[in-house]
Amino acid sequence: MEQYTLFQPDNILSISQLTSYLRELLESDEVLQDVWVKGELSNISRPSSGHLYFTLKDSEAAIRCVMWRNTAARLGFEPDEGTAVEAHGGMGIYEVSGQVQLYVDTMRPAGEGALFQEYLHLKARLDAEGLFDTEIKRPLPPLPKTIGIVTSPTGAALQDMLNTLRRRFPIAEVVLSPTPVQGTEGPPGIVAALERLNRDVHPDVILIGRGGGSIEDLWAFNDEAVVRAVRNSASPVISGVGHETDFTLTDFAADRRTPTPTAAAEIAVPDKMELMAAIEELTNRQTAIIRDGLSSLHLEVGQLQSTLVHISPKYRINTCRQQLDEVNLRMKHALQLILENRRYRLENLGHSLKSLNPQAVLDRGYAVVTRSKDGGIVKQSGQVQQDEDIHIQVSRGSFDARVTGTDQEN
Repeated sequence: MEQYTLFQPDNILSISQLTSYLRELLESDEVLQDVWVKGELSNISRPSSGHLYFTLKDSEAAIRCVMWRNTAARLGFEPDEGTAVEAHGGMGIYEVSGQVQLYVDTMRPAGEGALFQEYLHLKARLDAEGLFDTEIKRPLPPLPKTIGIVTSPTGAALQDMLNTLRRRFPIAEVVLSPTPVQGTEGPPGIVAALERLNRDVHPDVILIGRGGGSIEDLWAFNDEAVVRAVRNSASPVISGVGHETDFTLTDFAADRRTPTPTAAAEIAVPDKMELMAAIEELTNRQTAIIRDGLSSLHLEVGQLQSTLVHISPKYRINTCRQQLDEVNLRMKHALQLILENRRYRLENLGHSLKSLNPQAVLDRGYAVVTRSKDGGIVKQSGQVQQDEDIHIQVSRGSFDARVTGTDQEN
């Protein structure tokens, strides 16, 4: 820290030097950097930056406070004017205006300090037993048939869960196991409601939850018996207690934690519209696969039929039949040629015989002369003598004659 000797005439400080000195004093004080302050909220301002500016006051004094955006977003309650709170942080100075202020990192409604310490102690003990281990958390069923709900029958949380389940997955059966969700009746009622569902209904999944509230309102879900009943449930449990910034021990023991009851219902079931779209896509893909498969099978069957036709006995028989028909035609044709040739030869022979037929010779004016005494054919004049009887055969008829003379050839 830069050292200054204050109130010396020759050591006059500028405003920035003074405020810087004060800031360093505040930030170096261990007590002022780890301080709890109790007071009422006033002058609350939350600009678009998300930071939270407010004043903590009591009957005699007030101090300006700042809560940065990331810290303010984790508040488990809505800060309102006049709310009594307990704030933790460190003191500092805003040098631009010279204003001393508390930079708050944690804030809770007043009176929750003891409960919060009890919450932390029980959380540490149960965590050491392994009740919150991620390895023992069970998967949620993708298509639950029966859904159990543990909540107040008169709360808005029930209607939010029912509306969400009906909208997203109306075919699921919903069974309500009613119970008080706060006060002294809350813990034993919640435990009994869980036991009824596991004993009598055996749902695929159980939703447990309620709407938001103070730490006192949600304390039933920090009860050790409730936490153990959630962990020992036969059916997987989805916790949806309070708002997004609320964390109870039931959230850590459940198989899934959600920020609200509505969110619990949303992750418990699929969206019917998404299912229908997925079914349509699968149907189209399956149809395409079947169509392609049938086309391939049709082509394969065609090829097998073609192969079968060529190797089947019927094909060979038909081929032999065709070959037999061709041989038969060739035989008929050859036989016809043979018959034609023989008919031609026969006709020629007929003509030849006809021309050699003695009758034909006679018809041309020739005669056959035979000797009457022995019937010998007379071919030469020297075969007959004068006055010898002869027989003459002409084309039509015959007659006898006597040789009157011969002309002997030289």
